[in-house]
Amino acid sequence: MNPLIAYLHWDINRVLFEIGPVKIRYYGLFFTAGFICGYLLLRWMFRTEKRNVDDVESLLIYMVLGTIIGARLGHCLFYHPLDYLSDPIKILQIWNGGLASHGAAVGITVSAWLYSRNHPDQPLLWLLDRLTIPVALAGFFIRIGNFFNSEILGRVTDVPWAIVFEDGLGLSSRAEQLMPRHPVMLYESFCYGCFFIILLMLYRKYRSETPRGLLIGLFFIMVFTARFVLEFYKMRQAEFAESLPLSVGQMLSIPLVIAGIILLIKRRPAPPLETELLSKKSAKTN
Repeated sequence: MNPLIAYLHWDINRVLFEIGPVKIRYYGLFFTAGFICGYLLLRWMFRTEKRNVDDVESLLIYMVLGTIIGARLGHCLFYHPLDYLSDPIKILQIWNGGLASHGAAVGITVSAWLYSRNHPDQPLLWLLDRLTIPVALAGFFIRIGNFFNSEILGRVTDVPWAIVFEDGLGLSSRAEQLMPRHPVMLYESFCYGCFFIILLMLYRKYRSETPRGLLIGLFFIMVFTARFVLEFYKMRQAEFAESLPLSVGQMLSIPLVIAGIILLIKRRPAPPLETELLSKKSAKTN
C-alpha cells in the first residue's frame, strides 16, 4: 500500500431501498437493466430485418432462463463442485449468490438452439450473431452490479485507482478488507462496453447481410481473451485451483476463444431469407 495515496474506500449498502419485506438491491437493478436494454435492442433488430417483432417476447424468456440456469450451474460445477455435489439442494439457493459467465455463455447458446428449432426464419447462427450485441451490453451492466455488490475482487495493488472494498465478499479479515485492490469488475465492464460498441457498429454496417458467424466469433474472441487477461488481476475464486498456473476462469476461456476463431474463419455470407427457408423445407422433406 502506498501511504501517499488516498484510496477510495467503497462501503456502500448493497440494498438500494426496501418495500416491506422486499429488498431492492443494486445488483438486481443493474441485472434487470441489462435485460430490458437487450430486449429493446432485439426488437429494433427484428424490426430492421422485417422479422416478427412479437417473437422477441418468447426469445427473452428463453434467454433469461438460459442465462440464469447456465450461470448458476457454471458457478456450482466449475468453481465449487465438491460443495454443491455433496449437497445438491444448495444449487437451487440462487438468492445466496453465485453466477458464472462461462456457464451463462453455454446456457444462452443452448437456449438459442432450442428457440431456433421452433423458428425456421431465425437460424441458430443468425440468432447468435444478433444476441452478441445485447449480451455484451448486459455484461456491461452486470459487472457494474458486481461493483455495487463488492464482489469479483481484484488482487492487492498500489496503483492510484485502486479501491478499498471494506465489505468485500470473500475477504475474511479486517486486514484484507483494508487493502487496496484492482477494481477488476470495472475493467471488465469497460471492456464489455467497448465490445458492445464494436459489435453494434458492425451490425449497423451489414444489418441483414451480416456474415453468419462473424459477430459471435468476434464476441467469443474478444470477451474471453479479455477475461483470460483480467483473471491475472483477480482473486482466485475456486479454492481447488489455488496451486494451478491458470485459474478456472482462464482454463474455461481458452476453448471459447478457440471456438470464436473457428467461427470467424468459417463465417459465410448471409443467404437471402427466402432461399434459407426453402433449403430448410427441402432438407426436412428429404
